[in-house]
Amino acid sequence: MERAIELFALLNFVAMGLSHVLRPRAWVAFFILLREKGHAGVFVHGFLSLGFGAMILAFHNVWSGLPAVLTIVGVGYMVKALVCFLLPELALRSLQRVSQDRAWELMMAGVAFLAIGGLLSYSLWLT
Repeated sequence: MERAIELFALLNFVAMGLSHVLRPRAWVAFFILLREKGHAGVFVHGFLSLGFGAMILAFHNVWSGLPAVLTIVGVGYMVKALVCFLLPELALRSLQRVSQDRAWELMMAGVAFLAIGGLLSYSLWLT
């Protein structure tokens, strides 16, 4: 099951990474839409993080070697979801930073997603 979750995450990170790099302005528009919805938009953002993070943590309890990176990322997504649900004002403040002038930041997030995808690819190739 761990290998299946690693492949699931790889596909997600590559798709999201490419999308963030190639269409950052669309992501800006999406995050602005969430911001305009206030706490409800923050909750939507939290549900997206919760689904991905919970899937990883439920099926990928690996704490050594390269695969541990995915487990740590899963913990990060769970923390992000909890912040959205328990501290929505803080999460909303984070969304306030999003603007078309700062679309490059989403491109950098996409590069990070692609890097994680690269690590997962390498890890899967080794096994």
